[in-house]
Amino acid sequence: MKNALISIDELLIIRNYLKQNNKKVVFTNGCFDILHAGHVDYLTKAKECGDVLIIGLNSDKSVREIKGKKRPIVTQEERAYILNNLKCVDYVVLFDEPTPKQLIEKIIPDVLIKGGDWAIENIVGRDIVVANGGEVKNIQFITSQSTTNIIKKVLDSYNE
Repeated sequence: MKNALISIDELLIIRNYLKQNNKKVVFTNGCFDILHAGHVDYLTKAKECGDVLIIGLNSDKSVREIKGKKRPIVTQEERAYILNNLKCVDYVVLFDEPTPKQLIEKIIPDVLIKGGDWAIENIVGRDIVVANGGEVKNIQFITSQSTTNIIKKVLDSYNE
């Protein structure tokens, strides 16, 4: 399995090139622990908002801090590999913190996107993107699918 992750240093070089060539960079982030149709729909719609889609992927450490010690189910290397092989995804970069604020401060995307369950005013990094002339959007989910629900369904099926 090839390394699907790009370092922040590599990404910043690419970001500068994209800016010089007037490419609109879209950024979103998440755990993407068990990839499902809702994720793919969301990421496809995110890519439609610009030229290049960068995903900030929560590291295993970060996921444990947010979701608990039994998560993630899928390792960061495997999650990155899966995401990086979606047609809509251009780059995947890892972050260890609970939020991508530091990453957003470095990348300064043109468009910052989160799911429809996030109010625009609560999206981490909104202030940075807006202050630099970018836009912040949320994308409505088409399914009620979630990794947590998938895990619950699997566990329930074993407990029947």
